[in-house]
Amino acid sequence: MSLSAALATALAWHDAHVNLDEAVAGLPVDLRGRRPDGMPHSPWQILEHLRIAQHDILDFCRNPDYAAMKWPDDYWPPTAAPAPGAWEVSLSAFHRDLEALQALAADPAIDLFAAIPHGTGQTYLRELLLVIDHNAYHVGEMVTIRRMLGAWK
Repeated sequence: MSLSAALATALAWHDAHVNLDEAVAGLPVDLRGRRPDGMPHSPWQILEHLRIAQHDILDFCRNPDYAAMKWPDDYWPPTAAPAPGAWEVSLSAFHRDLEALQALAADPAIDLFAAIPHGTGQTYLRELLLVIDHNAYHVGEMVTIRRMLGAWK
């Protein structure tokens, strides 16, 4: 397996742990906006943060006019609970951007070791690994939150 194929696969990996779809499957609507005691975020905030951060990294990789977002304000939703329909919209956008990142990883025209032209030395490989690592961390956090809410299998 080539490095690009391995990265494309790892972006949606579920061999070592559940993926995002498994982590959110069956989560009752009324728990999506609940923060368990001792946790700073609700399931909604984790999902939306995953979407925002992944989209930002994709935008950085593709957009020569990329403008950095403000950390942490622009990376977290302001409310614990989603507006009606927002959960589904966020999950759909997450998947759309994930597919775009997989396509970027598999694109033979992309040199994964090359610096992103408009960056400050970041490579495509670094950004793809960042998405893989960041998503895995927060998917694990989603499972922990669900356990704390009594909503995990």
